[in-house]
Amino acid sequence: MAQPASPPVAEAPAPPKKREPAPLVYARVSTDPVPTVAPGTFLDTLRMAERYQAFVEAGGWESLPADLVLKPGARNPAVPSLRHHLTLTGDLPADAPPSDRFDPPLVAAVKAFQARHGLPETGILGRQTLAALNVPASVRQRQLAASANRLMGSNFPFGDRYVIVNIPSATVEAVEKGQVARRYVAVVGSPDKATPAVETRITDINFNPTWTVPVSVVKNEIIPKMRKDAGWLARNHIRILGPGGVEVNPTAIDWKGEKAVNYTLRQDSGFDNSLGQVRIDMPNRHAVYMHDTPAKSFFAREVRFHSHGCVRVGQVKEFVGWLLEGTPGPNGPGSSWGPIEIETGIAAGDRRDIKPVKPIPVAFLYLTGYATPDGRAHFRDDIYNLDSPAPPAAAAVPDVQTTGAITPRAAPPRAVPAPAPARAPEAAPKPLASKPPAPKPLVSKPETRIPAPQPAAREPAMLPPGLVGPRA
Repeated sequence: MAQPASPPVAEAPAPPKKREPAPLVYARVSTDPVPTVAPGTFLDTLRMAERYQAFVEAGGWESLPADLVLKPGARNPAVPSLRHHLTLTGDLPADAPPSDRFDPPLVAAVKAFQARHGLPETGILGRQTLAALNVPASVRQRQLAASANRLMGSNFPFGDRYVIVNIPSATVEAVEKGQVARRYVAVVGSPDKATPAVETRITDINFNPTWTVPVSVVKNEIIPKMRKDAGWLARNHIRILGPGGVEVNPTAIDWKGEKAVNYTLRQDSGFDNSLGQVRIDMPNRHAVYMHDTPAKSFFAREVRFHSHGCVRVGQVKEFVGWLLEGTPGPNGPGSSWGPIEIETGIAAGDRRDIKPVKPIPVAFLYLTGYATPDGRAHFRDDIYNLDSPAPPAAAAVPDVQTTGAITPRAAPPRAVPAPAPARAPEAAPKPLASKPPAPKPLVSKPETRIPAPQPAAREPAMLPPGLVGPRA
């Protein structure tokens, strides 16, 4: 007798494929070992401003057609003007034979120009490169002169190891023995929350920091969110603290008004903390610092002016490893803070403060034009509109991200960097480099004198690094 057929066995559904996290992408940064700032930068930039003034008085350079497109080997009547410009600025050798062809030496000169302007070194005459080429010599001279004025009076203690953040470049340089050991992508303050000029020292590295929410963020961002979603604070691990640090239940606060600004809102440490997993402490009167961030997608952008005033550092753990070189590691003398030790220290989840074996000088500077000892002039966007005179505007205290360990001091009513970099409140160490002599006027003609920078009256259009003025 035939056996009845067995019912088909349903196959178990295949387990869902795990999505691999997208790899972190960082914007390209220069590999040039020459640091943005060295002991001779002030005088080098001053002399370069005088050189560019001579270009201005000689008529500068011609603008290239806005629709110019050049491929290697192509001929174009605008090429001689391009050659003249790049010869003046030292990108093309003066003995290069004249031609209307976009030949290999001219392609190399375009790459050199792009490197000096923080642009991708493609050798292709694209839109950004063309716009930078069409910036008049008078604007370039003004950038150099204004930047030299901002460096005037600086007493920065250069040593074997120091850190430079050039705000318009949105980069962090770790300088060792006169050369850039590492250069990192950074995110700096937006035009309405400008990163201030600071000279101080890095004194502590904080693993798993907390974040005390600035009052303006409570008022402008958190209160509106809580009116729509009562669970927002809990999901973001933000506690409300009253007098004496006593925790307050969010339901006890009337979110229809603005009474929440009278409380301290503090975000717990963790991967989602707004400061990320690492904060780099550098005491200063503006209460700004460098830190990690969970919003790492910003590091892939060419335009990186998005923070509340502090500086976010890409590949921050690698940077911390450099800062902690020579500092005894977690196992005491003889151990070190290598990549594994840093990851393990953070993974423990507890707040941990580590002091570098020696405080490291650090400066936040605003240089839209500067010269290096090899005779090159470098330019970046004037993103805060500090190079051109502007009518005074009401300024607010910079809105920065703070931690529970540091209470920001009252800042003077300036929202943008002062003409000279601000000094830290503590007694300044004796500089390792002698103070530069008092400079003569930057230019001889009254009309080219550069007034002290003033806060911008309006927010400028945000442009990629290397571009000045409107895009073509």
